[in-house]
Amino acid sequence: MISTSKHSEELLQNGYLNREIDPTLDLFAEINKLKKEKNAILLAHYYQSADIQDIADYIGDSLGLAQEAEKTTADLIVFAGVHFMAETAKILNPNKKVVLPDLFAGCSLADSCPPIEFAAFKAQHPNHVVICYINCTAEIKALSDYICTSSNAEYIVNSIPKETPIIFAPDKNLGAYLVKKTGRDMLLWDGACMVHEIFSLEKITRLKEKHPNALLISHPECEAPILDISDFVGSTTALLNFSKNNPANEFIVATETGILHKMQLNSPNKTFIPAPPNNSCACNDCPHMKLNTLEKIYLCMKYELPEILMSDELITKSSIPINRMLEISAKNGL
Repeated sequence: MISTSKHSEELLQNGYLNREIDPTLDLFAEINKLKKEKNAILLAHYYQSADIQDIADYIGDSLGLAQEAEKTTADLIVFAGVHFMAETAKILNPNKKVVLPDLFAGCSLADSCPPIEFAAFKAQHPNHVVICYINCTAEIKALSDYICTSSNAEYIVNSIPKETPIIFAPDKNLGAYLVKKTGRDMLLWDGACMVHEIFSLEKITRLKEKHPNALLISHPECEAPILDISDFVGSTTALLNFSKNNPANEFIVATETGILHKMQLNSPNKTFIPAPPNNSCACNDCPHMKLNTLEKIYLCMKYELPEILMSDELITKSSIPINRMLEISAKNGL
């Protein structure tokens, strides 16, 4: 659970995050200054806006961010992402201060798996091992045996003895993809990511016809019809590496559009086309990820708020499956 101290709540109520900032202020310089003064590290997900990625000390996917959070020597961790990511950083660093630029930066996938309902579901299948995608709340992590990311999910699933039944939550699309990849008959929780579920098969098909040389690369949180026509399916980092190393010059990218910034930086002579959703938008942004801004990061770092606070019991319980994931990842060179 994310909570704030009384002082944090007072500042939030007074709208400190919405305070006007001197427009002449060089936010890049001020943020870098605060990093040094406070021994702070700024971690950012690939789905953040370009300017946040450019100022971050580390940019990565969920696995990379968890690994970086585990080993950091910073006193203050500023997490430019969504709340479950900041929670994970706090779980791995219980004695460090972890702050999130916007406390309302949530996650539709995490919200699709309420702890009370999932606990009841788990109780109905007591012989199952529970593997949960990292895109879930700390309470769900505490109910899990293993955590996984899209980068290591296949390794985590394959580490479980074949005779052992598995519950996979909360993403049904990633779960179905893993069933196909591993051959395991897993029991799937019915959850999904709002960003990856609304890609339009019809529009993507037309886009492929318009760009016959473009490769469609997709994140496994997408629905099966999108994955079935994809030239490559992989985690955020895998998509990034594929686009960099593949000789193709055009790519249609079916994941959150923030990744296109890094793809373009890595391959400036290639063309990256965001896959269209089934609404009137030309691309697919995560509204939660995009709540973070440079201004909020500056204020968050300056005031060291909003702070992520969790009970010792929740941190202890939720750290067990995360550490199991990190151990398996390390053994497999991930």
